[in-house]
Amino acid sequence: MRIGIIGAGAVGGAIAGLLARAGNDVEVTARGAHLHTIRESGLTLTGAWGDSVSRVRAAATLSRVNELVIVATKAHDAEQALRDNIRFVRDVPVVIFQNGLDSLETAAHASPRSDIIGGLATFASSFLSSGTIHVTAAGPSYLGVAGDNDVPARYAADVLNAVMPTFAVPNFRGAQWTKLVINQVNALPAITGLSVQQVIAEARLRRIMTASMRETAKIALAQGIRFETLQGLSHRRLRKLASSPLWLGQLIPRAMSRRMGRTPNPGSTLQSIRRGQPSEVDALNGAVVRAAQESGREAPVNALMVELVHDVEATGNFLSIDDAAARFAAATQQ
Repeated sequence: MRIGIIGAGAVGGAIAGLLARAGNDVEVTARGAHLHTIRESGLTLTGAWGDSVSRVRAAATLSRVNELVIVATKAHDAEQALRDNIRFVRDVPVVIFQNGLDSLETAAHASPRSDIIGGLATFASSFLSSGTIHVTAAGPSYLGVAGDNDVPARYAADVLNAVMPTFAVPNFRGAQWTKLVINQVNALPAITGLSVQQVIAEARLRRIMTASMRETAKIALAQGIRFETLQGLSHRRLRKLASSPLWLGQLIPRAMSRRMGRTPNPGSTLQSIRRGQPSEVDALNGAVVRAAQESGREAPVNALMVELVHDVEATGNFLSIDDAAARFAAATQQ
């Protein structure tokens, strides 16, 4: 099957490697040294789903009409990436793997003639170096659409499920909000320079992370969201988190850390900062802040996370555990 993947980073590169390894005719878009290495030496995939080197077509933009296109850029790059490739995206099913809440609207605006399918990845992967993607923890992906016609989502899920666990879900908005809770693991590593596991192991940082998760759950419930179950986080469990004290809510990040295993997971936001690229913090924690404002509420923990991640992006200076705990002390009071 001919499959195009726009953005061969941590997520897109992992998907490309798996699809190519299974015999699909895959082309990817990449830039700079990453593009050069893929062209010269292939796309290397290591980690939880096995090791392989796959030869794939690679260029700055797509070069042909594919049967399926997958967009796996950062949220702030997605619309322009679709426009740059619009010649080969029109009238083709498009799966957009994007964090936050705006993926379907972004893609539909950029390519209105395509069937747009939202994608959420719960596997953890890292862009180690040019041409190399390392999957630190396996996990399923979830696809869905904005309306009632889920045929495109089921079609794309069948294609991807042949190489990695993938499911079509009817309540994609609820899935996006559950993923926003899960994505609360990203900001504190970006603020401190620590891995997700190190953050969760530190009691003060774990409390902050739990507070941001609880705040996210509260805002979602205020908007009438019914959470979709991802990684064992059900609507019932997240409703309980929203009303639980922080000492009890910390069971959730602890369980997430165990699922990640021992391989340090830097989180996507810290990976972007280390590469000198803009992070997705505005699409993650920022989405919670905007949703709170729409409901006439506040989200002080998430707002401070946005501020501090941008500070690190601007200065290159991480906060110590003591400094981070002091900055969040007021925002995390019950």
